[in-house]
Amino acid sequence: MISRRIAYRGAAVLLAMATALPTAGTAAAAPVRPGPPVPGPASDLVPGVRPGPYQPWQSNTPDQVLPPTVYTPSAAEDAVEPVDAAAGTYDLVEYVPLGDAAARVACSKRTGPYQRQVERWLKLKADGKQSAADCKAIRAFQVKQKIKPANGFAGPVTWSTMQLISARKNPNAAKKCPVRTYRVACVDLGRQLTWVQKGKKVVYGPVPMRTGSPRYRTRTGWHTVYWRHKNHVSTLYNSPMPYAQFFSGGQAFHAVYDSIFTTEGSMGCVNLRLGDARKLWSVLKKDDRVYVWGRRPST
Repeated sequence: MISRRIAYRGAAVLLAMATALPTAGTAAAAPVRPGPPVPGPASDLVPGVRPGPYQPWQSNTPDQVLPPTVYTPSAAEDAVEPVDAAAGTYDLVEYVPLGDAAARVACSKRTGPYQRQVERWLKLKADGKQSAADCKAIRAFQVKQKIKPANGFAGPVTWSTMQLISARKNPNAAKKCPVRTYRVACVDLGRQLTWVQKGKKVVYGPVPMRTGSPRYRTRTGWHTVYWRHKNHVSTLYNSPMPYAQFFSGGQAFHAVYDSIFTTEGSMGCVNLRLGDARKLWSVLKKDDRVYVWGRRPST
């Protein structure tokens, strides 16, 4: 069954398509993808395998601490490509205060969650407080980058766009990601960017990402891609994880059918836009190395 989730981003409304469990007494409209046997009782849930009949969820199912059950997908399963995201899913729509959106404020007087970071990037006085001059400069940047609404609010979309622009030429300029002769997937928590390099050559990215929240941090250090599952589904959160590439327990690179530019983090995974996750799928292979460092900036 297909459901629509409506999320308000200021005055903007995003309609995202997501797979959902059938409610009690109803049948699913779409067939279950090929895979291993369906688990039974809630206590026996297998991470990553779509459950069968509706069953109530617990706050702490095995998925939260256990890696997925690894198996070899059938040819029929691997032949299925994840569905495309709905049009507009990844548009640069800033998360502005509802009061500003409702009043259609042309230039926000409110201090944004990334105020100080945005001020530094624009070479303004980095006092972490919104001013008329700050708003004017931020708004000009938003107009140029087609971020909407362009009202000068220093939100996550504006900040993330700045990080991506700065990193495009040389994402590893600070030499934080180790250079090796083999492929290394670099996950920079501080800038919320990921890329793949082989030696000093960048072979993928950089692209924006969303990593773990303070409560569910993406684990730092060296990891290895140990399992890839193109059509993975999380049984804990009942959500698709297209192009999932697991590298640390239940943490993986995967696409999400929603904006990745939010002040809230993921549950530990590295969330990507669908096109970015699809390309990463073609670049990384099983046993490739992943290096994660830094800390997701506080808001």
